[in-house]
Amino acid sequence: MSDSSTGSPVVLDVWCELQCTDCRSALEDLRALRAHYGDRLELRLRHFPLDKHKHAFAAAQAAEEAAAQGQAWPYAEAVLARTEELAAQGEPFLLEVARELSLDAEEFDTALIDGRHILIVDADQAEGKAIGVTGTPTYVIGGERLDGGKSQEGLRARIEEIADRLLGGE
Repeated sequence: MSDSSTGSPVVLDVWCELQCTDCRSALEDLRALRAHYGDRLELRLRHFPLDKHKHAFAAAQAAEEAAAQGQAWPYAEAVLARTEELAAQGEPFLLEVARELSLDAEEFDTALIDGRHILIVDADQAEGKAIGVTGTPTYVIGGERLDGGKSQEGLRARIEEIADRLLGGE
């Protein structure tokens, strides 16, 4: 349980896959949550690439490189906004998005070649499987898992309800 008096934020783990149109649909909810809670809610991007999307694993590694360069969410949101381009172009598209965000695209290219972020992506996926994540997006907050892969109807309200309770009803 988070104690709001210590000022530590409530953590919302967002199990996401960057070639997933359902995750793209969830962006509006995530932006609304970010706007509503600010730094009282920490959104953590967690990776759950699905086998059916051939560029999802590379995209997860690229998102980790973006995180290393301080731009995890802006990068993830930019890729999710254009899932069709990712599906059609693969890694060149991931580098293009890095350039558009003024990130070091050469470092992205190197990271995808040397696989420096594979362990993080694999660990996220293993943890996701262990806690019952089967599709994306899936949210975990306050020990409760909310599956958005089938329907996102009502999920934002449920997340807010849990966050408010964890924050002590602020």
